[in-house]
Amino acid sequence: MASRIASRLLRRSNATLGLIRSYSHARNYSSQLSALIPIGSQSSKLTRRRYYLPNASPYQLWSRSFASDNGDQVEAVVPFMGESVTDGTLANFLKKPGDRVEADEPIAQIETDKVTIDVASPEAGVIEKFIASEGDTVTPGTKVAIISKSVAPAETHVAPSEDSTPKETPPKAEETKPKVEEKSPKAEPPKMQAPKPLPPKTSPTEPQLPPKERERRVPMPRLRKRIANRLKDSQNTFAMLTTFNEVDMTNLMKLRSDYKDEFVTKHGVKLGLMSCFVKAAVTALQNQPIVNAVIDGDDIIYRDYVDISVAVGTSKGLVVPVIRDADNMNFADIEKGINALAKKATEGALSIDEMAGGTFTISNGGVYGSLISTPIINPPQSAILGMHSIVQRPVVVDGNILARPMMYLALTYDHRLIDGREAVYFLRRIKDVVEDPRRLLLDI
Repeated sequence: MASRIASRLLRRSNATLGLIRSYSHARNYSSQLSALIPIGSQSSKLTRRRYYLPNASPYQLWSRSFASDNGDQVEAVVPFMGESVTDGTLANFLKKPGDRVEADEPIAQIETDKVTIDVASPEAGVIEKFIASEGDTVTPGTKVAIISKSVAPAETHVAPSEDSTPKETPPKAEETKPKVEEKSPKAEPPKMQAPKPLPPKTSPTEPQLPPKERERRVPMPRLRKRIANRLKDSQNTFAMLTTFNEVDMTNLMKLRSDYKDEFVTKHGVKLGLMSCFVKAAVTALQNQPIVNAVIDGDDIIYRDYVDISVAVGTSKGLVVPVIRDADNMNFADIEKGINALAKKATEGALSIDEMAGGTFTISNGGVYGSLISTPIINPPQSAILGMHSIVQRPVVVDGNILARPMMYLALTYDHRLIDGREAVYFLRRIKDVVEDPRRLLLDI
């Protein structure tokens, strides 16, 4: 009993001694603050000021831990990615820890199902560290990096010293490996077992596959996943049928050659072939409104406007920006719109609004040398026009065989909604307008 009482008294004395020591630290800390606080200052003003203690102070770590609250650190977060986009994949970092960045400078790229979005630095400073990793799935507001506005990139000098130490270890490992390998030649029986797996390789029934070391497995980008899913959904949903025709490009190419210089001088853009095909598609859609319609459940939606989607191939995948109200545009407006969208697509700067919607799609595989193809419908549309390369072929004109620049056209349509009669009339209208552009002026 007496021993228990003595132990309790000893514990209390130790606690009291520790409390007194803590008070002494508080007094020392208050004395250091009093040396920094100007005489006559009020306590309300002290809360708005920032005091920095000497380097030798034991409370320097305490002040650094709250540096972000004082505004020394800022966080780069994932921006808003659009109405229909909820998440994305952190594709790659454009900077490294320790790099100096300016305000609004991109430091990372987020790849979504439709577009690629940049994560910009909110302030100028030095990147301290990255919170997320490449390949992570992120949402709007996710923290990506911490940027310091005051810390100099001195910490990056520690990395080379750390990297240099492990480089010295491999020679030690290499020295030990020969010692182990010297023992292996003594055991000769395992060498006699090597010829045993040879008979299966020479067997004519089993194919010899390349080794796995010659293959690479990489994760599929989100844009490619989206394209694959949409193409497969299109095949599973639509009753697709393709009809073909050929177009004599002589008159259109002559028209372009005669007025290309004057067109550039007046409108500041070159006259291409796509603008004529867009105008031809507009007149064909107005003549056959069913091609511009779409099935929605048990209903048919007729659209009294024409938004032409133009397929553009990029290094990351196929994107389909939309030319809005193409029925109200002239040749110059269409050419300017196509050039602007194509430039954004190449730079990966297309927004979701610029790719949403569309009532009809034109895909020009001729720029890659395609002679003929069967394009796939772009949901939720009902048809797609495929253009192809222009090739000199012999044709019969007024009883004579002549070499003419010819192009094959392909129209893939949803046979659930569009009958073959309307599809053939539609493609025939495009053929007539392209072969004789004067029909656009006379509206015939």
